Amino acid sequence: MHLPTHWRRLALPLAFSGLAAISGCSKDSNTQAPATATPVEQTSEREAPVAKDMPTAEVINKPTLSDAEQTEVAEMAKDLHSHIAVLASDKFQGRAPATEGEELTVNYLADEFKKLGLQPGATDDQGQPSWFQQVPVVEMQIESTPLEIKGENFDKSLQPLTDMVAFTQRQIPESQLKDSPLVFVGYGIVAPENDWNDYAGLNMQGKTAVILVNDPGYATQDKNLFNGNAMTYYGRWSYKFEEAARQGAEGAIIIHETGAAGYPWEVVSGSWSGAQISLAADDKNADRVAVESWITGDAAKALFSAAGLDLTQEMNAAKQKGFQPKPLNLTASIDLKSKVRTSNSRNVVAKVPGSKHPDEAVIYTAHWDHLGVNDNAEGQDHVFNGAVDNATGTAGLLAMARQVAKLPQAPERSMVFVAVTAEESGLLGSKYYAEKPVVPLEKTVAGINFDAMGVLGPMRDVIVVGYGNSELEKMLEAAAAKQGRYLAPEDHPERGYFYRSDHFSLAKKGVPMLYFDSGTDSFEHGREWAQKKGEEYTAHAYHKPGDEYDPQWNLEGAALDLALGLDLGLALANSRDWPNWYQGNEFRAIRDKSADTRK
Repeated sequence: MHLPTHWRRLALPLAFSGLAAISGCSKDSNTQAPATATPVEQTSEREAPVAKDMPTAEVINKPTLSDAEQTEVAEMAKDLHSHIAVLASDKFQGRAPATEGEELTVNYLADEFKKLGLQPGATDDQGQPSWFQQVPVVEMQIESTPLEIKGENFDKSLQPLTDMVAFTQRQIPESQLKDSPLVFVGYGIVAPENDWNDYAGLNMQGKTAVILVNDPGYATQDKNLFNGNAMTYYGRWSYKFEEAARQGAEGAIIIHETGAAGYPWEVVSGSWSGAQISLAADDKNADRVAVESWITGDAAKALFSAAGLDLTQEMNAAKQKGFQPKPLNLTASIDLKSKVRTSNSRNVVAKVPGSKHPDEAVIYTAHWDHLGVNDNAEGQDHVFNGAVDNATGTAGLLAMARQVAKLPQAPERSMVFVAVTAEESGLLGSKYYAEKPVVPLEKTVAGINFDAMGVLGPMRDVIVVGYGNSELEKMLEAAAAKQGRYLAPEDHPERGYFYRSDHFSLAKKGVPMLYFDSGTDSFEHGREWAQKKGEEYTAHAYHKPGDEYDPQWNLEGAALDLALGLDLGLALANSRDWPNWYQGNEFRAIRDKSADTRK
C-alpha cells in the first residue's frame, strides 16, 4: 500500500516524510498508461477543499454522534481490535501471497464472513458459489549480481541494495544486460497531448534508458505543464518501465530522489528484496525490458560525472520542452537469476444480495496481503506483520459486514466485500478482480477502498486521496459534517497516491471509486501530538517488522471512517443514484460509454 494519508500527514517533519510503499503501498507494475485526452478546464468541483483552523477543545472536543452511532462506532472499534490482533500475529507470517500465511488469512476471512451470515461472492471452476476468486500469480526469488558500469577509464560495480536494486518482470529463470549502452532519457515520457517526447529520434534497441522519477510538472511547479505539482501517471515509476519497453529498450534504470519519489531509498531496497509476485502471463512478460532497476542519487552522480556531465544540470535540462536525450558513453551489465514458481493466490469475496436490485452493487475493497517473512531484514525480527498496512483495512471489511448483516432488511442493491491479494506486488488482486468482476463493472454503482487506517483515535479532518475526481466526494463531505468533521486537502498531490492503492484498478475501468482516511487534527490531543506519533511510526514501523499490533491503539478513529464509508454505501444501495466522475476526469468517458446499461 502507499503510506496512508493519516500517516503521510503526520510524518511531514521527518526526513522520511511521505514514505510510500514502492508502488504506493504497492508495486503497480502492470498498470496501463494514461489515455490521451483533450484538456478540460477544471470545474469548481475539482478544486481542493481549503484547510481549516483547528477548533478549540471548548468548541468541539469529540465527534458529534447519536447514541446509536456511538454504539456502532464502539462495536466496530472492538471488532477491529479482535481481527487485527489475529491477522497481524506472527502466526500469520506477514500474510504474503502464495505462502502458508495466505492460507491462514483467506480461510480466516472466509470463516468470519460466513459466521456473519454473508454469502460467497465468487464462483469456483465448476460454477459453484465460493468465497475465493482464484488469482493466478508467479512468484520469483531473484538473485542479482552487482550492476557493472563501464566506460573509458571508468569501471564501477554498483552493489545490490546499497547502490541499486534490480529485478525483472520476465517470468523466466535468467535475465541479463550485457554491455548495454546507457542513454539518459530525462523523465522517460511520451505524452502527445502535452507535446512531450523524451525518446524523440531514438532507437532504443539493445540500450538501457536512464530515467528521472516524477514528471516535469512537479519539477518546474508550472501548473500549466502536465498537472503542475500534482503527479500524473506519467510520473509513476511503473509507467516509466512500461514506456521503456514500448520503446524497445533492453533495460531501464530510474534515478531515486526522495522528494520526487515520495519515499527514501530504504523503501526501494526493502520493497524489492525478497520474493516478487506478478500476475501469470501467457507470454511470460516477454514484452517487458530484461532488467528494471533503481539506483541511488549518489550512484547517479558518479555515473554522470564519468560521462563528463553534471547530474543537476542535466536534470534541469530534462524538465524543459525540447529536451534532447543523451548517450552517456557508458555500458551496463548485470545477471539476474530467478526461481520461478507458479501458483494461485486468492481474493476473498463476500456479498449481501440486494433485496430489489441484486444485479447492482456497491463494493468495498481492502488488501489482505503484506510483505511476509524477509530473512534479509535487519535485526532479529524478520516478520513483516503489516498491522496498520493493511490488517486495519481488512479487519474493517469484517467490521462493516457485521453492521450490514444486523440490518432488519437487506439493502435494495447488493453490497460486495472484496479482500484482495497482492496489492503490495502491484495491485494484482484488484487488477484481476477488475478484469473478472463478480458484478459487471457497468452495474457496480461505486466503491470505497480502505488501506492502512488510523490508529490514533478520532480526527476532525478527513482526507480524500486524489480529491476532485467524483461526485462521491460531496456525499462524503455531508456525512463527515454530521460527525463534526471536515474535508481537508491532500498534502502531497505531487506523490500520486491516487494511483497507489486498489481503488485505482476499478477507477481506470470507469467505476467511481473513493479512497479517504483520517488526517492529523486530533479531537483529543491536537496536531503536535499526532505529528509526533506519526514520526515514530514512519521511522520505526512503516514497511518494517515494527508494524505490529498494539492493544493500546485507539481504533475509534478508524471506526469513524468505516462508519462514513458504511453510510455512503448504504445510501447508494438504497437509492437509484448512479454517481459519476466529474467532467474532465480521465475516467468519465469510460463510465459514460456504459450509461445505457444503467437506465
